[in-house]
Amino acid sequence: MSTNTVFFPGISKIPYVADASVRDVLCFKYYNASEILLGKTMEDWLRFSVCYWHSFCGTGADPFGSPTLRRPWNEGDGDMEIAKKRLSAAFEFFTKLGVKYYTFHDRDMAPEGRTLKESNRNLDEITDLALELQKQTGVKVLWVTCNLFAHSRYMNGAASNPDCHVFAFAGAQVKKGLEIAKKLQAENFVFWGGREGFLSALNTDVAAELRHMASFFKMAVAYKEKIGLKCQFLIEPKPKEPCKHQYDYDAMSVIGFLKHFGLDKDFKLNIEPNHTTLAGHSYEHDIIMASVFGMLGSVDANTGSPDLGWDTDQFPMDIRNTTLVMKAVIEQGGLQPGGLNFDAKVRRESTELEDLFIAHIGAMDAFARGLRNAAKIFEEGVMQNMLRERYMSFSLGIGQKVEESSCSLEDLEVFHFYIQVTYSQHLEDHMECLVLLMAKKLGQSGDSKTCTEQPILYHMLLLRNRSGSKAKNTPILDF
Repeated sequence: MSTNTVFFPGISKIPYVADASVRDVLCFKYYNASEILLGKTMEDWLRFSVCYWHSFCGTGADPFGSPTLRRPWNEGDGDMEIAKKRLSAAFEFFTKLGVKYYTFHDRDMAPEGRTLKESNRNLDEITDLALELQKQTGVKVLWVTCNLFAHSRYMNGAASNPDCHVFAFAGAQVKKGLEIAKKLQAENFVFWGGREGFLSALNTDVAAELRHMASFFKMAVAYKEKIGLKCQFLIEPKPKEPCKHQYDYDAMSVIGFLKHFGLDKDFKLNIEPNHTTLAGHSYEHDIIMASVFGMLGSVDANTGSPDLGWDTDQFPMDIRNTTLVMKAVIEQGGLQPGGLNFDAKVRRESTELEDLFIAHIGAMDAFARGLRNAAKIFEEGVMQNMLRERYMSFSLGIGQKVEESSCSLEDLEVFHFYIQVTYSQHLEDHMECLVLLMAKKLGQSGDSKTCTEQPILYHMLLLRNRSGSKAKNTPILDF
């Protein structure tokens, strides 16, 4: 197979054009990779990654319809030939889009063989080509993961499977996956337990399965250290689908599991907001919860449809959501060695090759706008000051003792009975979120875009201080 094949003819490297028309779809209007915000480039803050499985293995098929996406790289005389074509197409896409990272499952990259040995040989051959393309382009692996859910052997789970033979196969597959991660210098390794859970608790020894999962992870940690693999381990929470109940339900479930089994020093979390909303939380919930515990390692940047009860893996376009995500990322100093991986797929109706670029460009621009908003919040400091003021009573006296864990219930009783208390009214009802439709020109000075051309919702967050007056200098955010 010739690696000189052009899979995206007529599309050159995507530029940043701040004053582009809304009809110019093959350019970034907000993502300027080299722009400095809070001492880092946009590229360093966002660390964008393209996922291999949706973008290059996806066919558009769903439970009610046959494939709709006819990709030139998915045509060929044999599985290995197709795998090589797919890899060449992917690297052409990465370089034209201008991203520095990609992610993949082992079985996305190379076809599964009739035996584990054959599967490993296939993976070795294809990753030899991947390593060569990485050296040529400078594109790197954000993370690797093993597909421990698709094959029928995993119908009852992998690390939680009741059959030790399946458990052993999964371990052997992960062993090879870790070796591939080292070979390709992956910066992270993800574990997603799509089948780690149960459909019925009646035939499930939950305690045993959780112990086995913990043992599995400890074996992975030991082998990582043995081979000198320098990467971050991540677990990706999801509440359901394909299982009725998955053990890695949400961020707090995973954090509790890791702490209980003494694994919290070896793992962080890869948060996918579409999974978070499936768990009944708000978009940003698990990102914030993981971050405050120092456990946010990476983000699978996508979204779902709130009116649907399944994982739709859509490209994220909501600027409020991206702002809240980037606010958390800025507050923890960045995501490195993790990043923002677009675990998202074009809709089955988006059949043109150009659509693959348009979807990624829109999502990258959405996160660029979210980053600008979050940086503005951080620079203005209004919200941070209001937050500090709200909890000021814990900075001295009895509150300080509570903060330092040196207070007793007796101390609280004495404080209540003998100290005159004035209750602060600075509660959530003194914080208003006023949603405004504002006409504001976007882009650089001289931009002639009208409000009709840019139908964007803008939000101004107006906070009240203790006296009830509206906070001054509240940043106007680009929503």
